[in-house]
Amino acid sequence: MNQPLFRTLIYSLLAVGVVLTLTPLVWMVFASFMPTGQASVFPPRFLSGAVTMEQYGALFSRIELGRYFLNSLIVSVSVTLISLLLNSMAGYAFAKLSFPGREGLFRVLLTGLVIPAQVSMLPLFLLLKHMGLVNTYWGVIIPGMASIFGIFLIRQYALTIPNSLLDAARIDGAGEFRIYWSIVLPLCRPILVTLAIFTFMGTWNDFMWPLIILTDGSMYTLPVALANLLGEHVQDTELMMAGAVVTVMPVMLLFLFLQKYYIEGITVGGVKE
Repeated sequence: MNQPLFRTLIYSLLAVGVVLTLTPLVWMVFASFMPTGQASVFPPRFLSGAVTMEQYGALFSRIELGRYFLNSLIVSVSVTLISLLLNSMAGYAFAKLSFPGREGLFRVLLTGLVIPAQVSMLPLFLLLKHMGLVNTYWGVIIPGMASIFGIFLIRQYALTIPNSLLDAARIDGAGEFRIYWSIVLPLCRPILVTLAIFTFMGTWNDFMWPLIILTDGSMYTLPVALANLLGEHVQDTELMMAGAVVTVMPVMLLFLFLQKYYIEGITVGGVKE
């Protein structure tokens, strides 16, 4: 096939894919600014005669979505920061520290990736119940504080750090924690940002676990609160779209702001021993 023609075909298919992906999101934003009843028409329309902020006002006054937003922010930021610390420590240890059974332990750890998360929810819930952490923020935070994927991601990136650099620091008298904190963490910044994006987005969008562990409606995160909103206001499409925009916008802005580091971490992080 002619090279320019092939390239044009590929770009055309990509453009169609972009349009199909973005159309629902664009309609969601436009619908959130429509007066009540304007979005419930077929075929769906992107523009209406009037633009209003009443749906957003109702979210934060009548439904108190601001509280749920704060709950999601507390949980997501806490999980992200703690997981960065724990996963980076474990990943560095598996990559650069020698201890008996390191490779075998890492292989056993990787087998956990094939186990569906839903399988572990019941034993995890019972364990947290015995610890008295049901219906608490810690009950939502603890399961996400460390992950096999996070450890694997950090380990693969840490393997690219020259051993000579770490040995020189040891010769100068630096301890392992000093090496980890002052050398390894700065060099791992791209993959740490990538992991932070993954973790924050995953925690922010998580629906099932907060629904299971939380019983107090005032502690619900945004996805759970939005699902309850659907049950109470099933006919209010515009209000639902406004709630969806509030839920989706923070993670989209986070990704757009940090996408440079995200791409760098993904492309450099894959290394073979």
